[in-house]
Amino acid sequence: GTLEDQIIQANPLLEAFGNAKTVRNDNSSRFGKFIRIHFGTTGKLASADIETYLLEKSRVTFQLASERSYHIFYQIMSNKKPELIDLLLISTNPYDFPYVSQGEVTVASIDDSEELLATDSAVDILGFSPDEKVGMYKLTGAVMHYGNMKFKQKQREEQAEPDNTEVADKAGYLMGLNSADLLKALCYPRVKVGNEYVTKGQNVQQVYNSVGALAKSVYEKMFLWMVTRINQQLDTKQPRQHFIGVLDIAGFEIFDFNSLEQLCINFTNEKLQQFFNHHMFVLEQEEYKKEGIEWEFIDFGMDLAACIELIEKVEENFSL
Repeated sequence: GTLEDQIIQANPLLEAFGNAKTVRNDNSSRFGKFIRIHFGTTGKLASADIETYLLEKSRVTFQLASERSYHIFYQIMSNKKPELIDLLLISTNPYDFPYVSQGEVTVASIDDSEELLATDSAVDILGFSPDEKVGMYKLTGAVMHYGNMKFKQKQREEQAEPDNTEVADKAGYLMGLNSADLLKALCYPRVKVGNEYVTKGQNVQQVYNSVGALAKSVYEKMFLWMVTRINQQLDTKQPRQHFIGVLDIAGFEIFDFNSLEQLCINFTNEKLQQFFNHHMFVLEQEEYKKEGIEWEFIDFGMDLAACIELIEKVEENFSL
């Protein structure tokens, strides 16, 4: 595709892997992104690049009752491309996969099957190779299978062992790993002590924690790799002079109880809002005063400086 097409198509691809239904929004960004669109000396579009921040990893393995995981999982299971179901060794029923079915599995305002076609097309327009595309789908499928892995306690021991190897075989195949090695690494991880590596035993809960951490890490690393690949495609090496920057931050939401990740999102958003208010209103209005321009005072809403200051002082107050 042309550079313009590729810049436009980066959005649906990033949304498929980085947006999800939340309580407040059916298509909430669960990461921050800063897009720079560069222009050459004549003012023509020259290139673009994307920076992303803080993908919400916890959503990969856990969702609240009225929320959903990332759109891509449900797009794949829509069965619009049946070959993906066969390739990933999955079913079309989200309830067969605990990692993606703790909340809602459909969204009234979203047609997952049509969105899958848009995502798949965006991957092609952005110049991903067929192998890279298959790899992205396979890793997404592997994450789904991780949630079905079962472990049990060895008799008269605390040590965990696999309850069966069928699911690990599927996850291993999709990730290009030997499933026996995968299970050994989960049940008996090697940790570095000083200059040596020692093998550590794990109980059942510790192994489940490791599986969850692995699923989240695989998904995040795939997402970051995808952004890097998109940037390689959008970097035309043409000379550039000016750029327009567009910041899209993760969804600001207020609940009775906020998760730590939501607190961090809200805190970041409030800091940005303070910066924006200060530059757009406070400094502008001071300039008006200096120049004797008549204007009507703009009340830009609740000033949360005290709340921001409190959170920023946590280390001083509690010596964390």
